[in-house]
Amino acid sequence: MSMATLNILLPTPSTNSHYFNANYSQSSHNVYFNTNNNSNNNTKLHSLPCSHSLPLLSSLFVQTKSNPSHKFSHMPTHLSKSEALSAGTGCSWMQNNSMLQSGEGCPDLKQGLVCSAIPTERAKVSSVQDLFEFICSGPLIDKMGFSKEKIGNSIDKWIAYNSYLCRLFQLNELYLTIPQKVRFLHYYIPVFLWCEDKISQHVSMFKDGEDIPPLVIGFSAPQGCGKTTLVFALDYLFRVTGRKSATISIDDFYLTAEGQAKLREANRGNALLEFRGNAGSHDLQLSVETLTAISKLTKEGTKMKLPRYDKSAYNGRGDRADPSTWPEIEGPLTVVLYEGWMLGFKPLPVEVVKAVDPQLETVNKNLEAYFDAWDKFIKAWIVIKIKDSSCVYEWRLQAEIAMREAGNPGMSDEEVKDFVSRYLPAYHAYLPTLYSEGPNGSDPEHTLIIEIDDGRNPI
Repeated sequence: MSMATLNILLPTPSTNSHYFNANYSQSSHNVYFNTNNNSNNNTKLHSLPCSHSLPLLSSLFVQTKSNPSHKFSHMPTHLSKSEALSAGTGCSWMQNNSMLQSGEGCPDLKQGLVCSAIPTERAKVSSVQDLFEFICSGPLIDKMGFSKEKIGNSIDKWIAYNSYLCRLFQLNELYLTIPQKVRFLHYYIPVFLWCEDKISQHVSMFKDGEDIPPLVIGFSAPQGCGKTTLVFALDYLFRVTGRKSATISIDDFYLTAEGQAKLREANRGNALLEFRGNAGSHDLQLSVETLTAISKLTKEGTKMKLPRYDKSAYNGRGDRADPSTWPEIEGPLTVVLYEGWMLGFKPLPVEVVKAVDPQLETVNKNLEAYFDAWDKFIKAWIVIKIKDSSCVYEWRLQAEIAMREAGNPGMSDEEVKDFVSRYLPAYHAYLPTLYSEGPNGSDPEHTLIIEIDDGRNPI
């Protein structure tokens, strides 16, 4: 049976409508959309016939009429302010979607605004076959070993995950732009499925009854490339699919303001250690204590607080946030998403780093202690690869301009140039080895290297 293209006449939205709850009846193969969470106000749409080759939405992933209390039926309808703030900047792919209240997708997201501009005209929705073909055209599919048969058998999951991401980023899934489809279906969802596979392999290593520590997945990626937003999306997908996850960044382990001042004083004249960022500016003891404690969150009721860093303190110089503000996490954890711009960097011969920048010699020496403090805890790796480190400056500049245009404090162009210049020597020295050999101590079988273009999309 061939796939059908739906022409959907949307009901007039209420002022509180933010997204559509899809109801699917397997017996009649009819799709319903509810705009106010009231099952008595469903508007029946055109029938969507089921294909013999591709399964449609199943009751496991979408609320059904017969089981309206399914655990996936009560997910958050939009971002809270704190969640929105953690999504980061540089979200140009989110713009120009009819769900957004303005063309400035990222500022709206960062401010946690509720978007209720739902279109009322007919919308043409791609068939499942079109969606299947779009997914199969993604650049990561072959790299991850996803066959067309495997994708076809799990198409309901792809549809459900895409719907969850639309909800998270406050986008109308009926009007996704090509950049938005690429970001979700060619990037975020494939990476999520890769992580799910590594979690399954990790769990299989333990016997029944044994405590299973969470799998720590490291994300090594340059600043501005979108790693924080990727991790934010993955964390949400884990939560809505019933897994307990936690996120942490190498930024959370920066020295206190006092510790940073001592580091600066001890390395006068070394611009790479004047401010936070490079190896030497982190509290490695705090790293070990935190990552060790996380690994013990294997039982119900076990809890701990994750350290956080306040980059706005001391006029932007930064300081460790007050422990009373640190978020609390509870076991049993399944996965920890650990991200940072220099995760997995390996110390190099002195002559190599000095040829890049003499100031790197001290940084390189400091880096020797980072494997035991960071990298040895990471059992699976995702490396975001860039062609040219000059992208870091462009991306950071875009983010700061967007912040200023949104009325938020942001660095000037000259300040951005100075800021990035303190990281570029490390990029020039360590990225080639990271890309050719993988992160420090990594297993190639559990390492995914994703090359991205200037638009931050996989290629």
